[in-house]
Amino acid sequence: MHTHSRIALATATAAALTGGLLTFLATPATAADSTRVAKADFNGDGIGDLATSAATAYVNGRKGAGQVVVLYGSSTGVTSAKRTTISQDTPGVPGTAETGDDFGTDLAYGDFNHDGYDDLAVGSPSEKVGTDTDGGAVALLWGSAKGLTGKGAAVADPATGSHDFWGMNLAAGDFDGDGRTDLVVGSSSATLYLYKGGFSASGTAASRTTVKPPIMSGTDDNPYGPLNLTAGDVNGDGRTDLVVDGYETRTKYGWNTNYWLPGTASGLNASSAKALKTGIITAIGDINGDGYGDIVSGAGWDPGKASDGTPVPDSSTGGRVNITYGSASGPASTSAITQNSGNVPGTSEKGDDFGWDLDLGDINGDGYQDLVVSSPMEDIGSAADTGQVTVLYGSASGVDTASGTQGFAQSTAGVPGSDEKSDLFGADVKLDDVTGDGRADLLVGSYENGGDGAVTYLPSNGSKITTSGARSIGAGAVGVSTTGAPQYSAVFAD
Repeated sequence: MHTHSRIALATATAAALTGGLLTFLATPATAADSTRVAKADFNGDGIGDLATSAATAYVNGRKGAGQVVVLYGSSTGVTSAKRTTISQDTPGVPGTAETGDDFGTDLAYGDFNHDGYDDLAVGSPSEKVGTDTDGGAVALLWGSAKGLTGKGAAVADPATGSHDFWGMNLAAGDFDGDGRTDLVVGSSSATLYLYKGGFSASGTAASRTTVKPPIMSGTDDNPYGPLNLTAGDVNGDGRTDLVVDGYETRTKYGWNTNYWLPGTASGLNASSAKALKTGIITAIGDINGDGYGDIVSGAGWDPGKASDGTPVPDSSTGGRVNITYGSASGPASTSAITQNSGNVPGTSEKGDDFGWDLDLGDINGDGYQDLVVSSPMEDIGSAADTGQVTVLYGSASGVDTASGTQGFAQSTAGVPGSDEKSDLFGADVKLDDVTGDGRADLLVGSYENGGDGAVTYLPSNGSKITTSGARSIGAGAVGVSTTGAPQYSAVFAD
């Protein structure tokens, strides 16, 4: 299992067959939730909040115990002054902060107890459970008028011993269309667990079922089942669907593949799973305004071949973004974007990892979801792997690569900081309205200061992302210990 923050060999099975061509320093987080990409609002003030983590942070001297940080939105955006920092040593939080727990490896938000406040599901997949070193744990932290207070409950693993890394993947959505937020939990197994919304204060769900997409289960050499889970309504039926990223079982190669599982009145339907284009990170939102969620996946790897010469599918030099547009029957037409497409900023260069992370949100309020794509391994001048992010705008014809494109690095005028080696600016990205003006702002995570991490806030001015009012919020400013490499901001909640 990765020690966190996505420090994993993201396509281990395929990499073994290709001499490691598909390895990554990090596996990005799941992005977007719902066709319109609803914002997280933990304190019920109508303004979006950002939940992030520092899953490898020291807590009371315990290395890698992990912390979660919520930055609350305001009319001036997010700051370090209005925030909550939580660990498993916070009163009310299930468990205890222990070495290597990785509390905050994955995060998902939704109103799980149906009280009007968003709650936060937190995975700590390296949690020791009894004698099981990597048994894993999932905690629900309840929202309130004061935001997240630390009160919460554990979501018990129903099959301890049959898998490891419980809580390594999380996704929230209304998969059965009953108006309540459900939770999907992944582990090292291919089997997913779907918890029906309406959780009690003790963490008990209304019901629990299993979902088995056509992906590989983990082995000793490859401890992964799903790599990522992404929720959104692709076919416009009012029920949330799920995109599962994992290793396919159709061929001997085990290529990284996404599968679409439609939501139904009884939950998720794995028997109708449909294979999609590849990509580790995925977002779902309505880019062309037709009422159907579009699936955007980042395949950041360069082209390569398996040991027998079979080409790696869906790959481009420097990485690519694969888009599958939604329809009443589900996933439909597809297209791809690289840094050589239209007026996309930059140039496709080997190792850029364009598509490492991405997210969707409406920056200019025109009803079309806009797209942010990161390439954190981008070299700028002599600064290797300093990173940059690209903003592309939605339109009636889909993602517009010809006009209005924007690129941001720490050397961009007005962006805090400077281009430095291994900053990985764009380690995670999110488009969310954190000012309450109805326009999505841009939030960028990085490995600033040798892995301490920072959140960079770039607001929308109503028509585009701007650097006016931009700020950087570092680990120390939010109460995260900078001992070691906490990797604060490497994971944003979706």
